[in-house]
Amino acid sequence: MSNTLELAQTGKRDHLKSLEKKYQDDWEREHIFETDAPTQEETAGLTGAEIHEKFPKWFGNFPYPYMNGSLHLGHAFTISKIEFAAGYQRLLGKRVLFPHGFHVTGMPIKASADKIIREMEMFGQDFENFEAPEEDADDEPAVETSNPSAPRIDKAKKGKLAAKSTGHTHQFQIMESIGVPRSEVKKFADPYHWLGYFPPIATADNRALGTRIDWRRSFMTTPANPYYDSFVRWQMNKLYALGKIKFGERYTIFSPKDGQPCMDHDRADGEGIGPQEYTGVKMEVIEWSAAAQKALEGKLGGRKVYLVAATLRPETMYGQTNCFVGTAINYGVFAANDKEAYVCTQRAARNMTFQGIFDVRGQVNQLAELEGSVIIGAKIKAPFSVYPEVYVLPMDNVLPTKGTGVVTSVPSDSPDDYATLMDLRKKAEYYKIDPAWTAFDPVPVLSTPAYGEMSAPALVKQLKIASQKDVKQLADAKELAYKEGFYNGTMSVGEFKGEPVQEAKGKVRTSMIKDGVAFAYAEPEGLVISRSADECVVALMDQWYLDYGEPKWRADAERLLARMDTYFVETRNAFESTLAWLNQWACARTYGLGSVLPWDPQFLVESLSDSTIYMCYYTVAHLLHGSIDGKVRGKLDIAPEQMTDEIWEYIFLDGPWPADAPLPKEKVNALKHEYEYFYPFDVRSSGKDLINNHLSFAVYNHAAIFPESKWPLSMRANGHILLNGQKMSKSKGNSLTLRQSVEKFGADATRLALADAGDGIEDANFEEKNANANILRIHTLLTWCEEMTKEGAGLRTGPKNSYHDKVFEEEINNLINITNEQYELTFYKDAMKYGFYELQSARDWYREVTADIGMHADLVRYWISVAALLATPIAPHFAEHIWRGILHHPTSIQRALWPTPSQPVDTPTIEAGAYMRALVKNARDAELTLLKKLGKPLARAGQKRKRQPHSTQRSHARCASTSRRVFQEWQDACVSAVQVAWAPETARVDDAKDKRAMPFVQLFKKRIAEFGAETAFKRKLPFVETDVLREVLPYLKRTLTLVDVEILSVEEALEHVVAGKAGYNRMIIESSEPGSPAFEFRNV
Repeated sequence: MSNTLELAQTGKRDHLKSLEKKYQDDWEREHIFETDAPTQEETAGLTGAEIHEKFPKWFGNFPYPYMNGSLHLGHAFTISKIEFAAGYQRLLGKRVLFPHGFHVTGMPIKASADKIIREMEMFGQDFENFEAPEEDADDEPAVETSNPSAPRIDKAKKGKLAAKSTGHTHQFQIMESIGVPRSEVKKFADPYHWLGYFPPIATADNRALGTRIDWRRSFMTTPANPYYDSFVRWQMNKLYALGKIKFGERYTIFSPKDGQPCMDHDRADGEGIGPQEYTGVKMEVIEWSAAAQKALEGKLGGRKVYLVAATLRPETMYGQTNCFVGTAINYGVFAANDKEAYVCTQRAARNMTFQGIFDVRGQVNQLAELEGSVIIGAKIKAPFSVYPEVYVLPMDNVLPTKGTGVVTSVPSDSPDDYATLMDLRKKAEYYKIDPAWTAFDPVPVLSTPAYGEMSAPALVKQLKIASQKDVKQLADAKELAYKEGFYNGTMSVGEFKGEPVQEAKGKVRTSMIKDGVAFAYAEPEGLVISRSADECVVALMDQWYLDYGEPKWRADAERLLARMDTYFVETRNAFESTLAWLNQWACARTYGLGSVLPWDPQFLVESLSDSTIYMCYYTVAHLLHGSIDGKVRGKLDIAPEQMTDEIWEYIFLDGPWPADAPLPKEKVNALKHEYEYFYPFDVRSSGKDLINNHLSFAVYNHAAIFPESKWPLSMRANGHILLNGQKMSKSKGNSLTLRQSVEKFGADATRLALADAGDGIEDANFEEKNANANILRIHTLLTWCEEMTKEGAGLRTGPKNSYHDKVFEEEINNLINITNEQYELTFYKDAMKYGFYELQSARDWYREVTADIGMHADLVRYWISVAALLATPIAPHFAEHIWRGILHHPTSIQRALWPTPSQPVDTPTIEAGAYMRALVKNARDAELTLLKKLGKPLARAGQKRKRQPHSTQRSHARCASTSRRVFQEWQDACVSAVQVAWAPETARVDDAKDKRAMPFVQLFKKRIAEFGAETAFKRKLPFVETDVLREVLPYLKRTLTLVDVEILSVEEALEHVVAGKAGYNRMIIESSEPGSPAFEFRNV
């Protein structure tokens, strides 16, 4: 069942959609968004700086989407950040380049195609033999693993897998759910069919949204486009020559099913998860329990058996007092070789077999299975411990999904170990253990300034932890103990006594491995599921990798980041954090689609490694090929085989012209000219989740390959987008593709809702009700503009001699400037707030306040023109219709320029306008308060008040407005106090404590927010209040249906009080402040 909004009436929407289609066709026919560098003749004799000063440019891009489905609303949200910026930069007169490519490298397409092949074998060519099982739609597909007892993914931990779930088990069902007819699904068994199917859909969806993309520059990755393939070949050869790509044995996330590394883009779940390296501690079993002895009889083949624990803290092994296992966990006894067998979980054994720990790589030889409960009481050796032999004890919190399922116990340092040991000592009978097994006291291992030599007991006491069941407090204690121990600890025992823990940690590990009582072991930091539904492991393998994290390369990357604009401090922090931990990255694979690794053709280039500098390829793509697959040559008539490494080097890095160049130099100079003009790119916008890989990889690769003058100028990250306040989910009926949104609401209504969704790095929200309201908003505004430009619209002509004309014009110009600032900051929500909504509010006030004399025709036309221009980046179809269809300009608004006011905005006039609106509201509020006291209803505009029964009040009202030129003495003191407490850096004021002053201070703080601190602290209005009052009097009388309004100064009003004149109240008069006159009403 769908959880999205259903539209009742669509007439207005359909009208707007017809206009949108009309103008999209016009833009395409006129090639509006196709942008080229100035010609070589135009730039002859100019330096690079002079060229960009004379011909300013802007180049924005976003990560090309993967072509295994239609673009969804999340794609649209990220695209919108570049799209809106492109529209704004065009208005500044720049040559704007906004390209769009198509990513098809990697496993997902090939894995899906292979699934379809298997399903055709199972169900027939058209899946006609498939019978749908009766199952809940929310059931998730099973995860394939070589472990038959592997746990299913917990619903609370499904993560990305759940977010992408469609409720379908089979690939052919997924294809049907995205609009592919069942009879067509079999074609997708060929992975290259996907490459021809989805890119045209993405292109059409973008066109329907009205994006300003130069489609001539589009391409697809892999050898499917031989030009791009040659570019990737050059890139990889360049990195290899620079020593950035290396070959060696290293840990990597690996899919046993696929037989190759499983990198981020190859994963259905677990993106961003890497290997976690442990020390595997071998604890030889000296004596088994009777039950275990019986279960193992005749199965070990004479092998010694070791319990293997995975620890991150080998330096603490001196303090082992016992070992823990989980009583409910099933353990295996696995043959490591013909002399040793290891006790651990099947999951851990599956990781070990791909790390050279077992004799035969990829094979798990399980000799026996033991329940955790029968291992309790076993006597084992504790390597490096003060206690050479200890016992195995039960622990409630042992996880089968982390480590080996066997846990070393160091109760002096680990709060969990200490709490559990104390539990066991208190309740030995309950846990069915021999009290003698817990008799080993905690041993000081390291000393810290904060907690002494026994960190765990100290923290358990400090945090009031009662037992091992206090999981949250124990987690907090663990973090405190481990951080303090690592950063500030000193070894108290052992070979490295007296050394800092940071230095001793690696030495102890090396010593344990050298002595044969430990080995290196690694596993994924969390659950990783491949696109082929395989649970991944960590494998130690020889592979080609990018040496991210290498000190000099990292320093260059950090230098690039330091000079690059990231827009938000959170984005910069995320980049800095990623560069701090990012390490060697496998850049090759054997399965999937991709370019061949040039020097080792058995491998393909990995999908995140061919996507790091392709932004520069956009600058030349349109000259190389005329189709996304490169089958149609570009206007330079260059063959893909002519694009050698030397030619690419000449274009991008000013390399030497090759003596045996396979094509004329003037053709290559044309390519080089485009690149030199447009590069570096001005901004790259992406979802924040790509900071951890793709965006940081782009930083690293640009730092390695390009000179500083070509380094990226900025990168912008946005949050994920919610739909109606909830995560999008097809299975829950809460999802929307780009195309569905445009069909449902139209392009501009969708775009306005995308702008209103949010601009920061936090998650945004696309509200369908907002998108729906935009339909009426746009339609109503267009209708008004059409009416105002017709003959007989009732508009005033001649001189603009009304004070309200001046205010209106200044407010338009002020909103132009404010909107410009928001566009510069890429704050599109606020750009619309000021340039669309508040601009309409200014018009509404002007229309009301001049109802007696009429709006001025020139100002109305100016407002309409400005409204169109300010909305152009975000609502271009609406703007185009106003520009061409209503104002009848001969050329597109896409070629127009930003409306820069001819002179600085007159701030006093702006403040006078705000004052008038506030005045009318305050007058209404004052009258309403009075009428409530008298029990009289408030009259509507143009309607006389009815006389109340038995009332001596007369039915026509007049008003006395009392104004004050300066603050009273006590108020002046408050202003001084506020000024002292004002903090410009935070734009905040500490509240005053004087009870009498508090209401005044709060109002004054509001004034600061409204007019700014500088104006507020002048303690003097920037306009003559009485003059403005007189200008607004006609409207005040009309809107409040007053017979008359009298304007008096405080001094004049108080003279009437002293004279005893009726109708003047001293308390009301004295409540008047500068900018906030008092009102008295009386019937006449």
